[in-house]
Amino acid sequence: MKAVGFNQPLPISDSQSLVDLDLPAPEYGEHDLLVEVQAIAVNPADTKVRASAQPTAGTWRILGWDAVGRVQAVGARVVGFKPGDRVFYAGAIDRPGCYAQLQAVDARIVAHAPATLDDEAAAALPLTALTAWETLFDRLDVNKPVAGAAPALLVIGGAGGVGSITLQLARALTDLTLIATASRPETAQWVRQCGAHHVIDHRQPLAAQVEALGLGAPAFVFSTTHTDDYLADIVALISPQGRIALIDDPKSLDITLLKRKSLSLHWEFMFTRSLMSTADMQCQQDILRNVATLADAGKLTTTRTRSLGLINAANLRQAHALLESGQSIGKITLSGFAS
Repeated sequence: MKAVGFNQPLPISDSQSLVDLDLPAPEYGEHDLLVEVQAIAVNPADTKVRASAQPTAGTWRILGWDAVGRVQAVGARVVGFKPGDRVFYAGAIDRPGCYAQLQAVDARIVAHAPATLDDEAAAALPLTALTAWETLFDRLDVNKPVAGAAPALLVIGGAGGVGSITLQLARALTDLTLIATASRPETAQWVRQCGAHHVIDHRQPLAAQVEALGLGAPAFVFSTTHTDDYLADIVALISPQGRIALIDDPKSLDITLLKRKSLSLHWEFMFTRSLMSTADMQCQQDILRNVATLADAGKLTTTRTRSLGLINAANLRQAHALLESGQSIGKITLSGFAS
C-alpha cells in the first residue's frame, strides 16, 4: 500500500522529513476495522510528533489522526459495522496513522461519517470535535453553573481547528455567551461565523478586554495555545471557582495562581481514552455519532478551509509547513492516492 512516513525527526523544509513509501497492508485485531482511507485532515499533533519522535531503527512512523474511509474488513468482536460502511475517526496516537491507503483502527472510536458532508469536509471534524466535546462536557462540565459567574466561555485561539469547532458546539448545545480571541480581521470574521458573540485580541491584555464587555467574570476559559503566556490574565478575568481547560504543552505553569480564587485546571488530551484503553473508551464513538447527527441537521459545519490535493509526501510537507507557520485558519485536508 502507498503511505507517507518518517524515520527521523527533521525540520519540514527537509525533503526527508516526510517520505513516500510502499508498505505491507496492516494487520487488524478482533476489535478493529480495516479501513481504506479516502480523505484526511492534518493537525498540530502531526507536526509535533514528526518534529520530536524517533522511530525505532529500521522502521517508519506513519502519522495522521483524522480520516474518512470505507470499511474493508471487520474484526471478530466488532459490532455495528460491515464492509462498505463509510466511517470517520481520529484513531489512536500509539498506532500507525492515516497517512496510508489502509489503516487498522479500533471500532470503539469510530462512527459512521456524516451523510451530508463530502469526504474532506467530514475528515476535518473528528480530532477537533472530540477534543472540543470532551473539553466542554467532560472537563469543564459547562452544564454545571459556577455560582455568581457570568454564564460565559472564553476560547483563546478561537480561529484554530479546535477553537473553531468548540465555538460551534457550544453555540449549538449550550446557552453560554461565547468570547473568542483573534488578532486579524480574517480570523475575527471566522470566529464570528463559528458562533462567537464577542471577539477580543489575544495580542493585547485579555482581562481588561473581557471586563469592558460588561458581562461579568466568565465561568469558563478554554486555552488552546500559549497557556503559559496567558495564565495570569486568565486568573485575573475568570470568576472565583471558575474552571480552566487547556490542550497545549506549556513549558511550565505556576498553578499557585489558582489558589486564591479556588480555580480548577483541566487538561484535555483526546487520545487518553484510546491510549489507556479506559472503561469509557466507547464514549468517543458516541461523541462522533452526535457530531454526525449535528452535521446532518445543519447545526455543525466543517472547519475545512483549505484542500491540498492528493495524499503524498510533498503535499503533506506543505500542510505541515502551513500549520507550523501559525497563520492557518480552520483545518487543512487532502484526499486520494495517486494510482
